[in-house]
Amino acid sequence: MKTAVISGGNGGLGRAMADQLEAAGWHCVLMDINIAGLQASDSRTPVAVDLTDGTDLADAAARIIAARPSIDMVICNAGVSQIGPFAQSDPASHRRVFEINYFAAIEMTRAFLIPIRESRGTHLAVSSVAGFAPLHNRTAYAASKHAMQGFFASLRSEEAPFGVRCLIAAPSFVATNTGNAQQTEDGIVRPGSAADGIDHLSPEAAATIILRGVQKGRDFIPVGRVARIASLLIRASPGLYQFAMRRKIHGGGAER
Repeated sequence: MKTAVISGGNGGLGRAMADQLEAAGWHCVLMDINIAGLQASDSRTPVAVDLTDGTDLADAAARIIAARPSIDMVICNAGVSQIGPFAQSDPASHRRVFEINYFAAIEMTRAFLIPIRESRGTHLAVSSVAGFAPLHNRTAYAASKHAMQGFFASLRSEEAPFGVRCLIAAPSFVATNTGNAQQTEDGIVRPGSAADGIDHLSPEAAATIILRGVQKGRDFIPVGRVARIASLLIRASPGLYQFAMRRKIHGGGAER
């Protein structure tokens, strides 16, 4: 039985990917800071971990590696967004977004690097439309997702000689926490909670697109109509993309 390790495993998209992988015969290890509601089974192992705590993450990874016969896919799915203009943000909140969205993903990848090489497996980064295009009122979020995509696209060539794939999925609006933003004072919100998104996908639909792309070995997987259009538009006419983004997504965001 192959094993997938999924960060943000207790969120809507993490659970949806786990459900579909388990139905296909995988064992899923769901890592999250809060695993309430997740039940262990023959095909599922919940693991409570603070991904921004290096020691906690290293200990959790070591336990997972010891418990499973192989680690075949690592899905860096955990993330947060931040709503608001840069002029009203502070350095601490910007760094917090990077700690969760970027550095946690990088250290998770480092922790499982050797097991993934041994299995000739897959690193899957769940980014966002904001990972390849600008997004109004999401400077920290877009920057962290751009950094994430830059890292995994660069890692791809380093890990290819080991038979390892590094894939990037870029969802647009996934309805995981719609209407339940729980925004903090520094503007940080739960992913998928933007109330003014467009063309929302269900977590299940997004998971299906992502895992279909993984099965086909696609280096880059745009998820949803908005993501597909944005990926074409940003390459063809960045200025036109900026105009459309300001009109359609003014004050909104493209979080998972």
